[in-house]
Amino acid sequence: MLKINHKLILASTICMLSLSACAATTTKNSDPTQVPMLEPSAMLKFSDIPMPASFVFFPEESYAFQSAGFRAGLLKYTGKASGEQAVVFFKEQMPLYNWQLMNIVEHGRRMLSFEKEQEACIITIDEKGKNAEITVSIAPKSHPAYRKADKPIK
Repeated sequence: MLKINHKLILASTICMLSLSACAATTTKNSDPTQVPMLEPSAMLKFSDIPMPASFVFFPEESYAFQSAGFRAGLLKYTGKASGEQAVVFFKEQMPLYNWQLMNIVEHGRRMLSFEKEQEACIITIDEKGKNAEITVSIAPKSHPAYRKADKPIK
């Protein structure tokens, strides 16, 4: 009759589960082109401007004004993320709040310009080591000044 060693079976099972968990984790993160996703925060200073959940708001470096039909502000945040992760976050999240991406400028710092209805929003992302500093600027869109073409300027 065979004698079953329960301790050996238990140890083998734990070892196999550990190895399969490591393999699943390695496979998930092994693609260097894959940028890990940032999750949106439930607490927003402006209800239609998303921010990654792990980012911390700096009230001493920020201001915001909001009244009926008008709002303006400069909001500063910092958190653990790469500049690329932050860019991907805003490119995916802002359209969910009806913001249209107008352009992106990337040279050291990254600047994303969005518009909707009567407002413009510029998001600036600066990488500081393993952290990203995000500045959100929002203001009404400016309208071009019109002048009468027939009258010369004096």
